[in-house]
Amino acid sequence: MKKRDSTCLAIVVIFLVFQLYLYLSPVSRMNVSRSTKTIQGRKHRLPKSINKRDTLTPPFPQSTQAKEINCDRTHNFYDICSINGPTVLDPTTSTFFLMDPTISTPQKPMVEKLRPYPRKWESFTMPRVKEVALISGPSSPKCKIQHKAPALVFSAGGYTGNFFHDFNDGFIPLFITVNSVYPNQDVVLVISKARDWWVSKYTEIIHTFSKFPIIDLDNDNTTHCFPSASVGMISHGFMTIDPKLTPNSITFTHFRAFLDKAYGQNQTQNQNYPSKFKHSKSRPILVLASRSVGVGRVLLNQNEVKLEAEKIGFNVTVFEPRTTTPLKESYALINSSHAMIGIHGAALTHSLFLRPGSVFVQVVPLGAEWVSQVCFEKSAKDMGLVYMEYRIKAEESSLIEKYDKDDMMIKDPVAYRGKSWSPEVMSIYLKEQNVKLDLVRFREYLKDMYKEAKKFMDKEG
Repeated sequence: MKKRDSTCLAIVVIFLVFQLYLYLSPVSRMNVSRSTKTIQGRKHRLPKSINKRDTLTPPFPQSTQAKEINCDRTHNFYDICSINGPTVLDPTTSTFFLMDPTISTPQKPMVEKLRPYPRKWESFTMPRVKEVALISGPSSPKCKIQHKAPALVFSAGGYTGNFFHDFNDGFIPLFITVNSVYPNQDVVLVISKARDWWVSKYTEIIHTFSKFPIIDLDNDNTTHCFPSASVGMISHGFMTIDPKLTPNSITFTHFRAFLDKAYGQNQTQNQNYPSKFKHSKSRPILVLASRSVGVGRVLLNQNEVKLEAEKIGFNVTVFEPRTTTPLKESYALINSSHAMIGIHGAALTHSLFLRPGSVFVQVVPLGAEWVSQVCFEKSAKDMGLVYMEYRIKAEESSLIEKYDKDDMMIKDPVAYRGKSWSPEVMSIYLKEQNVKLDLVRFREYLKDMYKEAKKFMDKEG
């Protein structure tokens, strides 16, 4: 009886080992991949429009697909393509060649082209973005530099140079893409429009994304080989990360932690910020974001506002960032503060550097309600900031001096704007308009700010 039981056990073990072998064998993996791969003339089965809040699985899984080109063009903000196998980049033509394609024939190669910048819907912006091609044949150029990590290709063109767009159209989509396409992997960044000033300003962030030197798609003339490549960046919308659309459920809090890592922080107060910004630790620090005269949305009574905040109990630092301001200096100041306030504009993107629990107040000009919400309100709440906003009244806007108070653009900006955020509307509300705060009314907001900022300072330092 024992012998028969032993024989049965041996047979079961042999059967299980055989099944495991079939599962792990190359033939089995090939059969699995063929059930999900792209064939010429039919797209890879990817999620529907990202704006429909579908659950997203990692695009273009690298380990289970045959060597081919895949593209997803179903989203409003972006296109993204990948080569799932060895590829050669010829930077002189901005072309990736698939080595040893398994589907396309030399007589009929597969060719895909896209502009790797996540503002796909803007017909006046996208033509300025360099087009990148992916081709499956008939032959690829000879490889001169071999890389072990995959390539991730994007453009730093478009609106780059505007601090808001540098993050909204650049680093946030890049963070989503890295964590969706190549989670927990090293990548080589291949960048178009990687101008020297941009690389210098954001060097800490770039090096946190990748430990490898970047490849300048505009100035490199040497062929590079990669085990695979992804072209384009995934965007979930304005200043947002939707955890439901990522394979590892990343959130804006993760991006905030990524910035801490880039600048050597761990959500603790930086003791090495410039001495000109140092304050007494007994009073909460308020950063007052300032705008230059001539650009619109200038705070006309800034000195009075600063004085009022100091009367309430704040130590106030006026912060007017310039293109030459080192980002690590800006980060150090804002990360060590307890509150930040400013009129809606690109400079408020620095709120990304505030610690969770800090107070962030956005002054909303007439007609800027929608853009203020999508640009900064949601991201602030997603980061765990205490978000407040001060919506100005008509009497606090300089537009009242130019237009009649009963004019629709003053009386009802939402109705005047309608569903259009046209250049003409933008010019009126964002460029022509300056702000003079009602100090009596604003003082009540400052009291609430101080209460929350003091509570945060007592808790976090």
